[in-house]
Amino acid sequence: MHIARTGRGVAAATATAAALVAAALATAAPAGVAAAPAAVPHTFAAPAVAGHTLAHDVDSPISIAQCQAKWHINCYTPLQYRTAYHLDSLYRKGVTGKGRTIVIVDSFGSPTIQHDLDVYSKQFGMPSTKVDVVKWGKVPPFDPKNSDMTGWAGESTLDVEMAHAVAPGAKIVLVETGVAETEGVTGLPEMMSAEKSLIDHGVGDVITQSFGATENTFPGFGKGDFSSIRNLRYAFEDAARKHVTVLASSGDGGATDSTADGKGYYKQRVNSWPSADPLVTSVGGTQLHLDEQGKRIAPDSVYNDYGAGGGGQSHVFTRPDFQNGVKKVVGSRRGTPDVSMAAAVNGGAWVYSSYDPTAVGWDVYGGTSEASPLFSGVVALADQVAGHRVGDINAALYSLAKHKGTGIVDVNDGTDNSYQGVTGYKAVNGYDMATGVGTVDAPAFVAALAKASRH
Repeated sequence: MHIARTGRGVAAATATAAALVAAALATAAPAGVAAAPAAVPHTFAAPAVAGHTLAHDVDSPISIAQCQAKWHINCYTPLQYRTAYHLDSLYRKGVTGKGRTIVIVDSFGSPTIQHDLDVYSKQFGMPSTKVDVVKWGKVPPFDPKNSDMTGWAGESTLDVEMAHAVAPGAKIVLVETGVAETEGVTGLPEMMSAEKSLIDHGVGDVITQSFGATENTFPGFGKGDFSSIRNLRYAFEDAARKHVTVLASSGDGGATDSTADGKGYYKQRVNSWPSADPLVTSVGGTQLHLDEQGKRIAPDSVYNDYGAGGGGQSHVFTRPDFQNGVKKVVGSRRGTPDVSMAAAVNGGAWVYSSYDPTAVGWDVYGGTSEASPLFSGVVALADQVAGHRVGDINAALYSLAKHKGTGIVDVNDGTDNSYQGVTGYKAVNGYDMATGVGTVDAPAFVAALAKASRH
């Protein structure tokens, strides 16, 4: 089981999207990376699944009861997730994300991503889909003995399989960036340039990002100079203009997050970017409590076991207008997360991978790096129902949360995201910085979000 210990870890038709991806591939060269603004940070971007493994290389998924006996955790399949979020009723109506495209951005990627998705899909009786891989810049050959590469391969696999689990009809584009292991090269500029290129080529309706870096680790932060972060926002600004939805994992360090070396945690409340960016929808984590059929046996609680759902106030961004209604909670700052999905390790997701020939099989993953791609699938479903990109959904999220019947499900059981000795925030009635507005009941939420996007 992979746990995030560093806290990181307008649709085109299928044929048209394929052509646009080809066009993006043609421009995906080192010269494209140089298009980023000159002032970029040296902060290290790490995948949210970076960490240790508890459940690994299982020949086939086992039952919840067997997981409890073997590892003392619950392990869930995509079929159980579908029941929990009531997705099957949408699928019966043909709402599968068809005609929509989810863009996933990860360093290095995985050389076996298509095969692994095919095996994953067959295991659970789902149709597979083609994964279009865009290599941005000079992506080095995959080395299964390189821990950085295998960490990102695990992240890529989780992202692709979770997005597909929710939106089986959506097209998936996996953008692989090459991050050299040299001092001063961080990966964030390459990721942002890659995203902007695809947006400019019309590729993708929703982008999911399962990575991040603590705001405090960016150059200039200690002096109140946030230009190193602001100079990286160009992809998100482009996405807003083109009505592309941008998501990011809120992190797995609760109210704190990783120090610059990735080996420790800050002793005070901090936040991370890109999750804290107001142009991004921050996706936090919940813990599902399900039976073998996928039905809830208890309300969702805050993800807090081998990691904790990231959340809190940004030290870089002030409160955006869409959070004015929750200013008593967030104060004068941007608060995260905005919404939450399954992320707890105790309730983790089965994932199949074969990128490491010495560790082929099924793993159980947890972390908000699971939650963001799950939610990207929900957005793709809303895009299909709306008949167009729903775009930046933040204003809609907070507006829908004020009304009943919109599919926003409050998480208010009193659990919290305290972690590593730093006091976090409790899940209470209404918005909180543990789970945001809460989680979603997919049929009602997809319909409400599609309707809200028409205004």
